[in-house]
Amino acid sequence: MSAFGLPPDSAPAAGLAVEILPDPAVVANRAAELVHQHALLAAAERGSFTFAVSGGHTPWAMFAKLSGEDFPWAQTSVYQVDERIAPAGDPRRNLTLLRESLGPVASVVGLYPMPVEESDLAVAADAYARSLPARFDLIHLGLGADGHTASLVPGDPVLEVHDRDVALTGPYMGLARMTLTYPVLDRARALLWLVTGQEKRDALDRLLGGERSIPAGRVANAHALVLADTAAAGD
Repeated sequence: MSAFGLPPDSAPAAGLAVEILPDPAVVANRAAELVHQHALLAAAERGSFTFAVSGGHTPWAMFAKLSGEDFPWAQTSVYQVDERIAPAGDPRRNLTLLRESLGPVASVVGLYPMPVEESDLAVAADAYARSLPARFDLIHLGLGADGHTASLVPGDPVLEVHDRDVALTGPYMGLARMTLTYPVLDRARALLWLVTGQEKRDALDRLLGGERSIPAGRVANAHALVLADTAAAGD
């Protein structure tokens, strides 16, 4: 059984379990349900729930739903998987949308933003790494049309960083990023991929096929579940 309680025959040969759902709204609802389950289990077993989140519209819809749930927010710590190097409040920042999605519970949850506004970003990345839990209970990941996940993007030297938990990237789509690295992703108790949109179809096929030529394909998948909509899955 996987970390999501799925039978082995639900996963393709590459080892990634996948659920195909009708549209992004249903993906967000299903994701919220699974995050809620993980949070309750972690809080009951370990007294806390550590969760790292990526950007994107679907996860923000997930958080909007979670904010109205009977959720162990006071026992929850939310970290960022990656963040753009941009000023506070910049609409391109994942943190800006994350805070909006959390709404009133943002004042209750333990929120750990990536320190991308610091003058010495290398020192800031090391400090953020020291704030991470030894092992995340759950990490949410997205998938780019070019096969990137987190800010592990094709051709960037960050793909070869294995001795640091947090690293900096070169410019990507106009901005440098701070990102968790593969070792952190691979240590997580569970990974939840959310993939929606027709433009993700090729990347999703390659991810599910186990292609290590794309950055996303290099993430460990033994404790992972992909939630995809029919547009991304080609169904």
